[in-house]
Amino acid sequence: MADNSITLVGNLTRDPELRFTTGGKGVASFGIAVGRRYQVNGEWQEQTSYFNIVAWGPMGENAAATFTKGMRVIVSGRLEQREYQNREGEKRTAIEINADEIGPSLRWATASVERTPRTDGGNTGGNRGGGQASGGNAGGGDYFPADEEPF
Repeated sequence: MADNSITLVGNLTRDPELRFTTGGKGVASFGIAVGRRYQVNGEWQEQTSYFNIVAWGPMGENAAATFTKGMRVIVSGRLEQREYQNREGEKRTAIEINADEIGPSLRWATASVERTPRTDGGNTGGNRGGGQASGGNAGGGDYFPADEEPF
């Protein structure tokens, strides 16, 4: 069975935008820029790739409350493709990272952790149902596995 996991370390390109589905589930979306430096014939080259991140439920709400543009973050999740129609009615394809875990990078910064109380009946974790914030089936059928207490 193929695994579709990706881990990225980069800087937020914009503040997380928090929205709620009609069922009341929070979903945050934001972008990160991932840069790399390498040498070609003794000259340093730089390349930057940009990724859209989607974080569901309490994790998305926490990300929106915690992160701001420019912060360095680590995102682990699944690469996903979805189709939608733009305002002109044209079909478009979006490729984004559906986050399973998000955290601050501590390479050049410090962070303090404040635990949030559970309010969802003991279920935590990322969205396993692949729901969409833009009118998809995000409210029903999502599976949130009960993880162990993180600490």
